[in-house]
Amino acid sequence: MAEIRNIVILTGAGISAESGIDTFRSAGGLWEQHRVEDVATPEGFARDPELVLGFYDMRREALRKVQPNAAHAALARLDRQFAGELLIVTQNVDDLHERAGARRILHMHGELKSALCISCEMRSPWDATLSDRPPCPVCRAPSLRPDVVWFGEMPYQMDRIYSALREADLFVSIGTSGAVYPAAGFVRDARDLGARTLELNLERSEGSAWFHESRQGKAGELVPEWVDEVLIS
Repeated sequence: MAEIRNIVILTGAGISAESGIDTFRSAGGLWEQHRVEDVATPEGFARDPELVLGFYDMRREALRKVQPNAAHAALARLDRQFAGELLIVTQNVDDLHERAGARRILHMHGELKSALCISCEMRSPWDATLSDRPPCPVCRAPSLRPDVVWFGEMPYQMDRIYSALREADLFVSIGTSGAVYPAAGFVRDARDLGARTLELNLERSEGSAWFHESRQGKAGELVPEWVDEVLIS
């Protein structure tokens, strides 16, 4: 892989599943015992904001009890040691990449430990509850919501992501279903632009046919092996 100087990595729920974080569709459309439509859509928030705020409070609290796994640690090592350009685009709202030590991170679906003010549109680091309707640290309005991209909303920093894909020599997808757009389309974009494409997943995703290579297995095993290949070459 000596010719690889620019890598874009997409990570999905599968990379955090080995740390004990449930995936979106792990139980027939339920997400931690809730319908996705009730807790991860603007309509659900409009119908029952207390349910949604309480749900994300519980998720934020649960995040304290999990730790980064070997896959997160391997990507953090790649971040530290890879001399070329690297961007880790994650669909996950947890902070496990950062806690493992990675820094070149973009959260396209937002972050659990951030709050968004509906009134002034400012984002604030957040590690407390939201269900008690605290005031916005900036404008003081009691209008904070989870800084998480829900179904029907536009993911963050898409221009930056597509710019990185245009420059990539290698696109790697880790632990993704290949079912949620626009992220599911990144492999086709990268391949059309001339990048090599690699999938590391527990099983073949819905978009596996678009990858030059697909490897199946646990992220905690596949990712460290692949990072070794990159850094040794």
